Amino acid sequence: MKIFLRKGNICLLIGILISGLLFLGSCKKKNTGSNPSGSNNGGKTNLTNEDSLKYLMYHIMQVSFVNGGRDSTYQLPTYYWNSAIPTLNPLNSIYANADSLLSTMKAFAMNPLTGLPYDHYSFLDRTGAVANQLQNGQENNFGMQVTYALDINNNSYLYVLYADKNSPAGLAGITRGWQITAVNGNSNISYDGPSGTNTNTVVNAVYNSPTSSFTFLKPDNTSTTITLNTATYNLNPILFDSVYTISGKQVGYFVFYTFSSVYDSAGNATLTQGVLNNEFAKFEAAGVKDVIVDLRYNGGGDVLTSQYIDSLLAPSSVAGKVMYNYYYNSALTTNEANLGLPSQVLFTGGGSLNLDNVFFIVSRSTASASELTLNNLKPYMNIKLVGDTTYGKPVGFFDFPVSDYDSSGNLQYLADLYAIDYETKNSLGQGGYYSGIAPDQEAIDYVNVPWGDTADDNLVKIFNYISTGSFARTSGARLVNPENERRNLIQSMPNTQFNGMVDFRSGKKLESKWLTMFRRKQ
Repeated sequence: MKIFLRKGNICLLIGILISGLLFLGSCKKKNTGSNPSGSNNGGKTNLTNEDSLKYLMYHIMQVSFVNGGRDSTYQLPTYYWNSAIPTLNPLNSIYANADSLLSTMKAFAMNPLTGLPYDHYSFLDRTGAVANQLQNGQENNFGMQVTYALDINNNSYLYVLYADKNSPAGLAGITRGWQITAVNGNSNISYDGPSGTNTNTVVNAVYNSPTSSFTFLKPDNTSTTITLNTATYNLNPILFDSVYTISGKQVGYFVFYTFSSVYDSAGNATLTQGVLNNEFAKFEAAGVKDVIVDLRYNGGGDVLTSQYIDSLLAPSSVAGKVMYNYYYNSALTTNEANLGLPSQVLFTGGGSLNLDNVFFIVSRSTASASELTLNNLKPYMNIKLVGDTTYGKPVGFFDFPVSDYDSSGNLQYLADLYAIDYETKNSLGQGGYYSGIAPDQEAIDYVNVPWGDTADDNLVKIFNYISTGSFARTSGARLVNPENERRNLIQSMPNTQFNGMVDFRSGKKLESKWLTMFRRKQ
């Protein structure tokens, strides 16, 4: 099927990939005088790939995801705050690239409570890495996230936050609590600010190099040097798990660092689904009555995984009840039934654990699908948050991959557009947490404490609540020696994990419904 837009003597391809389906047009990137929005485009006579991306991105967000606004029958802008944006010319030369245009668009809708734009979330992924990570569960890197930490005298140290078990770092045995004392033989790596020479040395070695050498000081005070090479691996979202006996109760604990999908792009069950099923089977066999879900570094992912975890945690009595509600802009809301967009998600069933409590360990890095997961359960269970206030992202994306044809007729992938398309609220209408969700009990993230160690301030307070009904420390609680405290210096390193929530399944529904609508019109 060919769909294209003509205005004056311009032909601009609308090549939109929605969940793998391609809507194609024909295009020669040439402007012979007029332009798509009738305003200044800087005198350009030839339209570049970046021009196509700007034009297509703007029209998907502000005119229609269907065909760039060519047909007034389908006025279907997708951007959640589309009504706040005035008419813009995406080809105006003031926008150096599509990212510049997107930044301008994000600045219009203002949050009256903060005086700042709502949208500091939307972005373009020019490599397709996000979709591959979330849907197919694949990464290509060292698989190691690091951070700086401070002692009581504010001296800085470099630590491993976590490493995926299947990654090069994880397979080498590297894990949380290992201190990095040298990078490629250079021990001058103390923190010197986000743009400092030392910091940049570490960032480039950990995240931007195909191979790097690291010297580690392990918790047992032994030292080792390991050379890592980037590799493609199937990620395992569970970093650590255990079952504890606290005051005679069995307590399940697992660390979940990304909401990689429970179904891949072909609809098959993934490794993520398998490890979750195994985890909860283990909890059931152990007679677990309380579960601790550690989301302190989880920036989100696929909403299907959020739904899957909530169904495992919730009691069977929730079957058929509302898990959460969707909210769209007015155009999508009016057409949501025809488009196959969900207005709400129901529990298809609950788990078999019949839990007394669910505790979530959270932090400033806990975002989006993580927040959705815990917010969904609040109306139905005793939910407690421990740690720090969450990131604050009650809104999410559909994935719109964008492509065009060049002047030779070759298809070119341009980028995946992740612009905010919807907001979510739980069955009680609770949401809107743009400033984050505050914990019931604050706790400190000591990054030198290994996963599952009972000296972890978060676990100490949760275990005390299970034992006494209060988060306050007991006299017998094991504490970190103040001289050995290494507090996480939040945002000292770039977070390479996805931050957000994506509804890939609804994207496929949009694809299916649009095909039906278009064929009927023809």
